[in-house]
Amino acid sequence: MTVWDDLVGQERVSAQLAAAARDADAQVTAVAAATPLPEGSKMTHAWLFTGPPGAGRTQMARAFAAALQCVSPDRALGGAPGCGFCDGCHTALVGTHADVSTVAAVGAQILADDMRDTVRKSFTSPATGRWQIILVEDAERLNEKSANAVLKAVEEPAPRTVWLLCAPSLEDVLPTIRSRCRHLNLSTPSVDAVADMLVRREGVEPGVAAAAARATQGHVDRARRLATDPAARERRATVLKLPLRIDDVGGCLKAAQELVDAAAEDAKQLAEDRDGKETEELKTALGAAQGGRLPRGTAGVVKELEDKQKRRRTRTQRDSLDVALTDLTSFYRDVLALQLGSRVAIANVDVEDALDRLSRAGTPEATLRRIEAIGACRDALDRNVAPLLAVEAMTLALRAG
Repeated sequence: MTVWDDLVGQERVSAQLAAAARDADAQVTAVAAATPLPEGSKMTHAWLFTGPPGAGRTQMARAFAAALQCVSPDRALGGAPGCGFCDGCHTALVGTHADVSTVAAVGAQILADDMRDTVRKSFTSPATGRWQIILVEDAERLNEKSANAVLKAVEEPAPRTVWLLCAPSLEDVLPTIRSRCRHLNLSTPSVDAVADMLVRREGVEPGVAAAAARATQGHVDRARRLATDPAARERRATVLKLPLRIDDVGGCLKAAQELVDAAAEDAKQLAEDRDGKETEELKTALGAAQGGRLPRGTAGVVKELEDKQKRRRTRTQRDSLDVALTDLTSFYRDVLALQLGSRVAIANVDVEDALDRLSRAGTPEATLRRIEAIGACRDALDRNVAPLLAVEAMTLALRAG
């Protein structure tokens, strides 16, 4: 199994990166042997991966990082980098490689403080690997200061440093940064390709895999979670009942509260184990015995971690709400398709009765206004409006049509 095998529907981009990894391998070998560098190399020091949510931007970047760090002995025999089994590939894929640094937004933005140590590390030589790799998962969340720090590092990189930036689109990244990167755009995987992956890789029953892939419209991570997590299927079913529960103002407010509470509970469950483990690891690193008192002068470090975890919980809650809003948008899109007699495949076939009922009860114009109301809620959340207020305004607008 190579590092490219888990990437769904991205054969074109995988082939480009595999060729770049081969040239990068030849480049490292040439430098080590003091021989001339290969001409016409497909390798470069900065890459920008764009594509719609669920296309696998981060997974593609991490697979490329693994191929660059591959230490398989088969390379010397003509094998392609990225075997998927060697120590370099394995540690890069699971996120423990010493020379692969990952930066992700903890809150709404990637702050300059979050980038400072990483940018400094980008100017150093690899410690154990073949390349020093910096992977920025949410490049669109760089604020002005952190983006300027990245720009300086990308403009004058160290010889063995590679930057991998991921963002939804080119417009989400500063022109000065994207102009210095090689751009690769990923496409949305087909429903059939995602379903096939779930059957082969996750052992999911074909019927369940097809339903999850169709419901998420090619979003690989959401399809995987929907197919393997009964709680995720239950939450989605609850969200898709919301359009039938907003006949009056009281129903709108109650549905909004339940939606926000469900997102908060989801964020809490995701955070509990991760936050507890992080805190214990930090206390151990600071020299505190199990359950014992922290050494003097270290309380500020723990407080900094707690603040970071709080920001991450807030973002996780809003990400969970965003998933619910995506499901609602998909629901009303199906309603609109039925109203217009479109031949577009229905995504939510499991609630086809509700779709038929609402398509007969309203007009296409009202359905479009409801879709716009969901988009307005998403915009409000991006502007840090209180989640309950944003969702209440949305449910009232959905009722008004």
